[in-house]
Amino acid sequence: MAAKKKGSLSINSDNIFPIIKKWLYSDHDIFIREVVSNACDAVTKLRKLSMIGEYEEKSDDNYRIDVIASPTDKTLTFIDNGIGMTADEVNEYINQIAFSGASDFLEKYKDKATDDQIIGHFGLGFYSTFMVADKVTINTLSYKDGAEPVFWECDGGTDYTMSEGDRDVHGTEITLYLNEDCFEFANEYRVKEVLEKYCSFMPEEIFFTNADAAKDEEQAEVVEADAAEGDDAKEESKEKPINDTHPLWTKHPNDCTEEEYKEFYRKVFLDFKEPLFWIHLNMDYPFNLKGILYFPRFNSEYESLEGTIKLYNNQVFIADNIKEVIPEFLLLLKGVIDCPDLPLNVSRSALQNDGFVKKISDYITKKVADKLSGMFKTERETYESYWDDLSPFIKFGCLKDNKFDDKMKDYILYKSVNDNYVTLPEYLEAGKEKYENTVFYTDDEKVQSQYINMFKEQEIDVVVLSHNIDTPYITHQEQRDDKVKFTRVDSGVTDTFKEEISEEEMKETTDKLSEIFKKALNNDKLTIKVEKLKNASVSSMITLSEETRRMQDMMKAYSMGGMMSPDMFGGDQQTLVLNANNDLVQFIMENPEGEHTNMVCEQLYDLARIAHTPLEADAMTKFIARSNEILSLLTK
Repeated sequence: MAAKKKGSLSINSDNIFPIIKKWLYSDHDIFIREVVSNACDAVTKLRKLSMIGEYEEKSDDNYRIDVIASPTDKTLTFIDNGIGMTADEVNEYINQIAFSGASDFLEKYKDKATDDQIIGHFGLGFYSTFMVADKVTINTLSYKDGAEPVFWECDGGTDYTMSEGDRDVHGTEITLYLNEDCFEFANEYRVKEVLEKYCSFMPEEIFFTNADAAKDEEQAEVVEADAAEGDDAKEESKEKPINDTHPLWTKHPNDCTEEEYKEFYRKVFLDFKEPLFWIHLNMDYPFNLKGILYFPRFNSEYESLEGTIKLYNNQVFIADNIKEVIPEFLLLLKGVIDCPDLPLNVSRSALQNDGFVKKISDYITKKVADKLSGMFKTERETYESYWDDLSPFIKFGCLKDNKFDDKMKDYILYKSVNDNYVTLPEYLEAGKEKYENTVFYTDDEKVQSQYINMFKEQEIDVVVLSHNIDTPYITHQEQRDDKVKFTRVDSGVTDTFKEEISEEEMKETTDKLSEIFKKALNNDKLTIKVEKLKNASVSSMITLSEETRRMQDMMKAYSMGGMMSPDMFGGDQQTLVLNANNDLVQFIMENPEGEHTNMVCEQLYDLARIAHTPLEADAMTKFIARSNEILSLLTK
C-alpha cells in the first residue's frame, strides 16, 4: 500500500474501549489468551490451506508463535507466521467492529458482566489488548502471492492509521505498548505464568523470549565467538516450546499408557499422590468432547474435598469448574474437558438453560456412573479397595444428582466394623432374622466401643459411617426408601440384647432406681430406664433417639446452637439405661442409703456418658478424682 491511510473505527459510539477495558473481562490477563489463540488460528489455517493445495509450503516455514516481553521498553509482542492479512482484511477484521454499536452491545449484554468468553466469539478478541495497552501496532503480511505488508497503529481511541509495513515473512506481529498500570505484563515471570494458565495446550508451538535477556545473551555470544577464533561454529541453542501441542486427552485411550496418564496428572494438577483411576472421555457424536477425569485420593474430612475440572475449547483454556457444563459433584474430581462445540457465545449465566450444555453434563455423569458400576461388577475387590476414597464423592453425587443416584444406589458400599464391605441389600439380607430393614451404624468406633461390643456378642453387624457426608446421605436414603431405617448403636437397646422382664417388675425397679439416681445426681429431669441385658458386665449406658441426635447434628452444622436453650435438644432428651443384671446396679438397689451409694451412682452415670460422648472438663476432673477415691477404698 503506497499511501498512508487515516480513519476512524467503524462504531457508533466512543464507549467501546472503556467497555473493553473495564467491563468485558473479569481478568485482565485474558488478553494474552485471546491474542495467542488468534495467532494459533492463523497458523492452523495456513497448515490447512497447504493440505488442500491452496498454499505451497516453503522450506523455511517453521510454524510457530513467539511471545516477546521487553521489561525495558514496557512492550509485549506477539508474532506468528500464519496466514497474515491484506490491507482489505485489516480494514474488515480490525477497523470494523462486528457490532451495530457499543450502545446496542451494552444493552444486549448488560446482565453478563462476569463473562470472559464472549469476546473472541464476537470479533473483539484483538481489542482486549486495549485493556492493558495505550498503543497497539500490527505489522502483517498475507500469505497470498503479490500481497504487500501492512502497518496499523491505534492509540486506544477510535482513530487509527494504516501504512505500508516492513514485514517480509507471511504472518502477523502485534506489539502492545503497555500502560502504566499494566507494566507487570512486561515481566518475564508474569507473562510465563499467564501463558502457562491459558496456553499450555494450544495446538501450535509457542515460544517465549525476554527481549532484554536475549539482547544480553547475544552480546555475550559475540564476545565468546571472538575469543574462540578456532571455532567454525558453535552448537545451536535448542529452543523448547512452552506448550504441549498434543495433550494426552487428544489421543485415543488405546494409545495412552498408565504412566502417561499419571505423568499428565502430576504435571497439570501438581498432585504427586497417584490418582486412584481415571476415565478417558472420547466422543465425536452427537457432539465433540474429549477429556480425562481423575479420581484423586481424598482426604478424610469432607470440607477438604476440592477438585479442579479445567474446561478447554480446541485446546484453549476457558475456565475452571464451570458448573453449567460439569455437574457439581464432579467438581470434586480433577480433570480436563475439551469441547469445541460448547456454545461460548452466550454468558455463563445462560449456559444452564442451554439444552446442548445439559446434554454434555448428562453425558459426563453417565460416563462416570458407567465406569464406577462397571468396576463394581467386574472388579469388586479393586472397587472395595478404593471405597474409602470414593465414598464421599459418590455419596455427594447421589445427594446432588437423582440420575446419578439411580445408577449408583445398588453399588454403594458400607464398611463394617469387621473391615468387610457390603451393599445395603446384602446387609439387610444377612440380618433379616434378627432385625428387619434396619441398619445399625457407628460414627466413632472408639467412643462407642461398648455399644459395638454388645452388637458383636449378638452377631449383629455394625457399619461405620464416620464421614461428614454420611448424616445427610443416610437421611437422603431414608427419604428415597421409607422402608429402611438407619440407627446409631447408642440410639436405644434392641430386643436382641434383652432378657424378658415383666411390666410390673420393670416399673417397680425403674421407680426405685430413678429415685436413688435423681437424688444422688441432683437431677430431677434425668430419664431412667431399666433393662435386663444379656451381658451382665454392662452396668449402664446412655441412649439418645436417632431423631433427636440428628437434629442436634443439623443445628451444629448450621451453627444454630446459640439460638436455643442448651437443653432443648440436650441432656433431658438422653436416657440413662441401667442393667438390672449387673452387680453394681443390684448393689445400689439393695443399699439405697449406703455409705458409698451416691458415689457409685455418680460413677455409673459418668461411665455411661463417657461411652456416649466425651465428658466436659469439669466433669472429667470429678470423674478422675472419684475413680481414685474408689480405688483407694479397695486398698483399705
